[in-house]
Amino acid sequence: MFGEFLSPAIVDLLIEATLDTLFIVGLSGVIGTALGLPLGVFLATSRAGELFAAPWANRIIGLVVNAARSTPFIILVVAIIPFTRLVAGTSIGTGAAVVPMTLAATPFIARVIEAAIRGVDQGLIEAARAMGASPLQIVRKVLLPEALPAITLALTLTAVSLIGYSAMVGAVGGGGLGDLGIRFGYQRFMPDVMATVVVILILLVQGVQSLGDFLARRFDKRGK
Repeated sequence: MFGEFLSPAIVDLLIEATLDTLFIVGLSGVIGTALGLPLGVFLATSRAGELFAAPWANRIIGLVVNAARSTPFIILVVAIIPFTRLVAGTSIGTGAAVVPMTLAATPFIARVIEAAIRGVDQGLIEAARAMGASPLQIVRKVLLPEALPAITLALTLTAVSLIGYSAMVGAVGGGGLGDLGIRFGYQRFMPDVMATVVVILILLVQGVQSLGDFLARRFDKRGK
């Protein structure tokens, strides 16, 4: 189908750029979740009177998370170039793009997971406490399982945002579909390439959202 209006070389570039985008989004999403999940659990359980009460730490970490979330992504990418070089050894390419995307994803994931956990019925927590469960047991056996559908939707929202970030990071040599769309679609004035990149991005977002909705329904035990 593509060969009817795109050359085989461009099709190959589109396939390579799509794989690069999936790599960037997948790796930054996994690392961001590994960092953001415990951070979100701590933010949700560390206010005064809660399971791991540490209100001062909660406020300080909350301020840091808010500051990170307030920084526009494209400014973050440029501002941390020295750090990106330190971690990835370069500031361009798919490997380098993972660094700012992970830093952008982590506080976002922390906040959405905090919101998901705070949505759990407090009565369940009190019942677990009454049965002698420890704070860690309450987190593992009550909070996380009950919040799993909401967490799944939150991570789906994060993945969709990361797909958008991956297109933005292409503007500064980050690789992927954004980079291809700018270099060929804009700079070489090839609107067919730009249109194809947009269609692929829309399909990726639709696919991720549908998968997330499906998994959230599977994890939701209400009404079963």
